[in-house]
Amino acid sequence: MTLSYAEAAAAITAPGERYETHEITVNGISYTAFKGAPATLRDLFDLTGLYGDTEYLVYEDERYTFTQVHAHAAGLAAALVNRYGVRKGDRVAIAMRNYPEWIMTYIGALSAGAVVVSMNAWWTADELAFGLADSGTTVLVADAERVERTRDTAARLGLRTIAVRLGDRDTPEGVDRWEDVVEPGATYERPQLAPDDDATILYTSGTTGNPKGAVSTHRAVIQALMGFGCKSSIDSLRRPEEAAGRTGPPVFILIVPLFHVTGNVPVMLGAMASGLKLVIMHKWDPERALQLIERERVTQFVGVPTQSWDLLEHPDFERYDTSSLAFVGGGGAPAPPQLVNRVAGSFKAAKPNIGYGMTETNAYGPGNSGTDYENHPTSTGRSTPILAVEIRDADSRPVPTGERGEIWMKGPNLIRGYWNNPEATAETLVDGWLRTGDLGRMDEEGFVYIEDRAKDMILRGGENVYCAEVEAAVYEYPAVYEAAVFGVPHERLGEEVALAVVPREGATIDPDQLRAFLAEHLAPFKIPTRIISFSEPLPRNPAGKILKRDLRDQISD
Repeated sequence: MTLSYAEAAAAITAPGERYETHEITVNGISYTAFKGAPATLRDLFDLTGLYGDTEYLVYEDERYTFTQVHAHAAGLAAALVNRYGVRKGDRVAIAMRNYPEWIMTYIGALSAGAVVVSMNAWWTADELAFGLADSGTTVLVADAERVERTRDTAARLGLRTIAVRLGDRDTPEGVDRWEDVVEPGATYERPQLAPDDDATILYTSGTTGNPKGAVSTHRAVIQALMGFGCKSSIDSLRRPEEAAGRTGPPVFILIVPLFHVTGNVPVMLGAMASGLKLVIMHKWDPERALQLIERERVTQFVGVPTQSWDLLEHPDFERYDTSSLAFVGGGGAPAPPQLVNRVAGSFKAAKPNIGYGMTETNAYGPGNSGTDYENHPTSTGRSTPILAVEIRDADSRPVPTGERGEIWMKGPNLIRGYWNNPEATAETLVDGWLRTGDLGRMDEEGFVYIEDRAKDMILRGGENVYCAEVEAAVYEYPAVYEAAVFGVPHERLGEEVALAVVPREGATIDPDQLRAFLAEHLAPFKIPTRIISFSEPLPRNPAGKILKRDLRDQISD
């Protein structure tokens, strides 16, 4: 007899089980948490060191065992402590594409007691400058391109930089090469760490223009990581037949940036914690992904829906052996039902999956996979015992089952707040609950459905684009009199960035010239792909607010 979801969850989290839960209190707030969780990320890293000569990282033709990764991480930690004077609580920023050194730096900096600041590698020089200054970074670890973009800022702030993979390039002033300062296996004095110490800062774009630094503790990251494992165990107990016929150990492929919470927690840390191989992609390329899936017998494909589309739509998809794949999906944006059906019918064994997570939840939230997802293709799934989910009205009161409202979440996986931003923290975190800003509903089985976003935000291929930030840059263009940025549907990306603009009297606006101007101030994914000029003022409501829905409807018609 098939277990119900509640029965399976109760069995998986029962006393004595790996995912046993108990009640904890943090800053006066009560949470349900996993009892057997490691106290800190360093404790987790120490445990994964026991995997020894098991292969962990594959990057192009480079292969690293757990022992080798931890040796390099220790060398980086020793350099931070002994050479640069980094102490517990100091911020160490990582600004690079996906490289093995990203992961080694993450392990090493956290082990040394530093707070890891994950910088968006797509950011412009101005955006990187803001993040480095706002976080109070002490040491920056960056690849060649990011080293170049941060030179002026590093000099102004007095930052030391460790450069990764400079190759035959000249070493800039104030920069040390990784190979010159990282001695694998070096020793250093390890500080005492506690579960509620700060561990990471991930920047998420703010509705007022500047990004916000979402701060997570060691406890939050580990509880989120275990939440993914708990959900997987619940599904396996309920549907053992979906695992039948699969051979070989699970293998993850990293197709999203490590500076994104999805790449960081469920993928990178998920593979590490389970002693599994992680195949690193430097950047997304669907044909290269197909090659690696075949070569490395990849089983777990976790990204944004855009990437699943790209894989299935590639003209040579049928040429490659994808039979090893067990799960295809991820999160970061809603997936259209037709994609769920395509995934279910296009692979030998792979089942579709999706998760509803945010930077503020360490990527963990309600998840949907396998048969449940095929039967509920518009739902992001159900939660697990450590994460409470409620739908609330405008007065913050829970609404009846099936009614629409704002989605609130509460769990030990949530961020503790925003770095140096108490106002944003108070607005988002209320009595231990996270206001997601997303609108949705929950059915009688606990399936959550996301129907709209309360925040003025565009989700383009899994990237958050906040309209206020783009509009601020547009208004810097001399010919612009009035502007409104909003999202319009896009089959592959989910949404694309659209701009309605009114030129100043006597001026004209060339879309290509405007995009070139914006490219100096914004990352490429934030630049509008559709620019529409209006000769009349943009439509507004009686309060003077631009009616973006009307503009969206005009463009979509």
